[in-house]
Amino acid sequence: MDDHTFTIHTPVGLINAALRDSLIGNLRITIEKIAEGEILATMPVCPQTSRPGGMLHGGSSLAMAETIAGLGTMVLIDQNEFDVRGIQVSANHTGSMKEGTVWATAKIIHRGNKTHIWNVDIQDENGRLISTARVTNIIVAKK
Repeated sequence: MDDHTFTIHTPVGLINAALRDSLIGNLRITIEKIAEGEILATMPVCPQTSRPGGMLHGGSSLAMAETIAGLGTMVLIDQNEFDVRGIQVSANHTGSMKEGTVWATAKIIHRGNKTHIWNVDIQDENGRLISTARVTNIIVAKK
């Protein structure tokens, strides 16, 4: 297994270590749980994830949603033969936060041969919805 090949059974510690030096690490996104068709992650509301003034940046929420939906598709395909590309994301930001941690849960709602569609809900520690996103991934053959 290389640094970018993951399965449902890959320990989340190894996944987080592999992602540390990427955008995911810079946003301090931590994968908490991987299951078939469901991914759970956390991200702090901190200067790296906030807009000026200290409010959680909507772009950070979108990056989090795309990250865990992409990882969700990765663990469901044969990564030796296929690659994953996010092709569409749509979100509604329904709440705001100045401090704390957001929790994101991605659940697959369409598992086709060429596309996967995920719903990602991002909530605060009390379960209040902060953002909800729909992410579409395409599965392409490696050349």
